[in-house]
Amino acid sequence: MSSPTRPTAETLRTLEAHIRDLEGTALSSGQNLDAALSPLREQLERLRGQVSLSRWERVQLARIAGRPTALEYVERLTSEFVELHGDRTFGDDQALIGGPARWQGRPVMLLLQQKGRDTKDKIRRRFGSSNPEGYRKAIRLMDLADKFRLPVVALIDTQGAYPGLEAEERGQGWAIAQSIQRMSRLRVPTVCAVIGEGGSGGALAIGIGNRVLIMENAWYSVISPEGAASIIWKDSAKAPEAAEALKLTAPDLLEMGIVEEIIPEPTGGAHLDIDAAAAALGEAVSRHLDELGTQSPDEWLSGRAARFRKLGAFTES
Repeated sequence: MSSPTRPTAETLRTLEAHIRDLEGTALSSGQNLDAALSPLREQLERLRGQVSLSRWERVQLARIAGRPTALEYVERLTSEFVELHGDRTFGDDQALIGGPARWQGRPVMLLLQQKGRDTKDKIRRRFGSSNPEGYRKAIRLMDLADKFRLPVVALIDTQGAYPGLEAEERGQGWAIAQSIQRMSRLRVPTVCAVIGEGGSGGALAIGIGNRVLIMENAWYSVISPEGAASIIWKDSAKAPEAAEALKLTAPDLLEMGIVEEIIPEPTGGAHLDIDAAAAALGEAVSRHLDELGTQSPDEWLSGRAARFRKLGAFTES
């Protein structure tokens, strides 16, 4: 006997659209359509737990409208957050923000890639893609974390560093390299979590953690699927094939040892229950901070170096 076919993401989208249409009809006409809506909602909830997502579909889920931003997690998990501005060299980058806070009561230094919430905010923050001054601000915050012995918590959510001409003119590559170098030398524990997208050096610049975690439907890769497709096939429409080749989803990364833990999301994605997603993220980060808290500065430093040196594989002829 053959096993039943698992629902696809397209099946869910079709059912969600049907439910939205019925809800709109009920709202505009004043009709009570609960009898029709209730079984459809139950079916949708059941199918969400069975859906089989491709790697490209998980990339799309990481970008879906309403997915929680870094600041939405911070609002639920921290208190006394004080945002610090500027890199003391050029200006203040709004795509990468941070400052001291209490993470579930624990003093930490936050580094946050913030995509924005509405259209105006997303444009102001360049959808989470930083200019060099963003990474230089991150370095300044790392210096403060070392000075005041504050563990660093970084929430990663970017398709990559900003690719504009002005960013290159101000030393984009050098700023990213300096940020990677500074984070690798921190003498405080560092926990990084990919909460949505983790693209290229833009993500790695604040991703040199003693522990690197990832949300269930996030992705993390040396390049975005569209970027890889444009280089390999000269066609960004080949992004789904590129996503499969890149192996950039949470299960892939855990299997390869690139992340330490996958943080589960509510059924259907973090955007459907932000509070539950925040609770899972908060618990995981706090647990890893507790484990790292038993170590010494020398162990944090050497452990971080060892972690990144062992990534990848090679053979010698």
